[in-house]
Amino acid sequence: QVQLVESGGGLVQAGGSLRLSCAASGRTFSSNYVGWFRQAPGKEREFVAAIKWSGDSTYYRDSVKGRFTISRDNGANTVYLQMNSLKPEDTAVYYCAAGRSPIATMSRFRSGYDYWGQGTQVTVSS
Repeated sequence: QVQLVESGGGLVQAGGSLRLSCAASGRTFSSNYVGWFRQAPGKEREFVAAIKWSGDSTYYRDSVKGRFTISRDNGANTVYLQMNSLKPEDTAVYYCAAGRSPIATMSRFRSGYDYWGQGTQVTVSS
């Protein structure tokens, strides 16, 4: 069992930065891949970024490439999402999720994740 708690959200002006944290509890966390998703009002939850259990492989949606960086510290049981050059369209509730698969090192699909946090609000003003 893995429990996830996000933090670091807030209100920022366009062009600004935020760093989200996802703190995990549970002995198996270091063997899980972790992803960040977001959900804007009236929209589907969408994939943002994912990181392999070892931290040496990452994957991003096209619209955040070059602006967002996902990283993890397994010793601290924490995954981060550094978000730079934020845009109003990045406004959403951001969720972290953890999962494992015998055939994949990461996933961009919600169905690939077993554990979810409660989310943290990110609002980018223009």
